[in-house]
Amino acid sequence: MASEELARKLQSRLAVAQEAEPRPEPELCPVRSKPREPEAACGDSSSELSAKLTRRLDINEGNAAPRPTRVFNPYTEFKEFSRKQIKDMEAMFRRYDTGKDGFIDLMELKLMMEKLGAPQTHLGLKNMIKEVDEDFDGKLSFREFLLIFRRAAAGELQEESGLMALARLSEINVSTEGVMGAKDFFEAKAQALSRGSKFEAEIREEKEERKRQDVEKKQRQAAFKQLQSTFCS
Repeated sequence: MASEELARKLQSRLAVAQEAEPRPEPELCPVRSKPREPEAACGDSSSELSAKLTRRLDINEGNAAPRPTRVFNPYTEFKEFSRKQIKDMEAMFRRYDTGKDGFIDLMELKLMMEKLGAPQTHLGLKNMIKEVDEDFDGKLSFREFLLIFRRAAAGELQEESGLMALARLSEINVSTEGVMGAKDFFEAKAQALSRGSKFEAEIREEKEERKRQDVEKKQRQAAFKQLQSTFCS
């Protein structure tokens, strides 16, 4: 009898222990958050900026896929510049892209402005990048670098801005060319090239004039010798 009573107690305790064990919760499928809807903003520019910022946040959080990278051809997109001008700008861009990653970051821009003789404050450098930073990555791509010169040529930059100083000092010498405003930027450069061509033409004319003088001198010497030999004979 004692053994049967002990067996019942053990079975009772086992049943209570099994009921007390937590049951596993059923697994739920993860819910993927939906991309944010861009909030309405005042004005077209505000709406566009809001949409860009919203999409950037969605891409960073994995809720949207980045658009495929478009192939950039500077010669077809920036037709206002000659091939030589674009190559000069590219050479300058690569010279200051010390990280060789295809971008000019804040510190590389700082070095560039110091080399050009127009150092900027930290806030000034950030504002320079922000003014042409279309993809909000905080650095300058080559296309954004070219936008600086496009805006300078179109007169869209403030006279005393850091970007205007970059465009002026990198392309022409302001003190010698006398550039008085952004609209005269490439006109002054064209005048400089024209003066250079005229200077080369003048050098060629001087060389040709010296050749003519040498020929005439030799002719006079030959005539004098011939005349001298006639008197001596």
